[in-house]
Amino acid sequence: MSDVELVWDVQAELGEGPVWDAARGVVWFVDIKGRKLHRYDPATGGTRSWDTPDQTGFALPAEDGSLICGVRGGLHRFDPDRGDFSRFQPVEEDRPQNRLNDGYVAPDGALWFGSMDDSEQRETGALYRWFRGDLTRHDDGYGVTNGPCLSPDGRTLYHHDTLKKTILAFDHDEGAISNRRVFAVTEDGYADGPSMDADGVLHVGLFNGWGVARFSPQGERIGKITAPVQTVTKAAFGGADLRDLYLTTAWLGNADKREVQPTLGGLFRVRVETPGLPQNLIRL
Repeated sequence: MSDVELVWDVQAELGEGPVWDAARGVVWFVDIKGRKLHRYDPATGGTRSWDTPDQTGFALPAEDGSLICGVRGGLHRFDPDRGDFSRFQPVEEDRPQNRLNDGYVAPDGALWFGSMDDSEQRETGALYRWFRGDLTRHDDGYGVTNGPCLSPDGRTLYHHDTLKKTILAFDHDEGAISNRRVFAVTEDGYADGPSMDADGVLHVGLFNGWGVARFSPQGERIGKITAPVQTVTKAAFGGADLRDLYLTTAWLGNADKREVQPTLGGLFRVRVETPGLPQNLIRL
């Protein structure tokens, strides 16, 4: 593994949701509190940003070339060529205190995502699956949701109750989940966004934990990638061989640390030994 390097000093207040867009060869990610969608091109170092309609927890590629974005109040389609957002699916209109957070695309093209109380005071967050127009709530009662993601064989779904520093596991079968259980607990930071490598090792961003925790399929803590800043929100695999691990970070809650950690909120990258899994596309 190489050293963690800063690739874009974007100064995101709450950077989140890095995702590799193989068709374009770029990394997309969001600044939730800054209400921005960002794009980074590793081949040229080029960067571009768009304003989002509201706080946006994720932006994930769909089969038609658009991005599906989890904007507060609903799912939006973003057209990268026109730069516009259009809502097509309302979400949680009965929970106006909530916003959407992390998301994931399953191999079948289904979009999984979570919600959370924007003030992080109430356990009103839930876990959803959206598939070709059908929105289903699968779990409820979260303070801050993060994830989910699936094991390489698709039989285990991981999802986080971040305020409790807890990684949960569920049995997964054709879009249904069951057997909710504790998989692991992170004591050196809050369990933030997860990603999976090809060997089934779960990579978990550690908010206020200075890096990325690595867990075996059995839930054993087997290592840590140390970052130069304390708030890693998520790490996602990218690059042509899926061995470039991109880390989003944040200065939210740590504004007083920016003098000694001036790259808080930056996008980082580290070269790893084991590749990640290919990014799936949302089926519309």
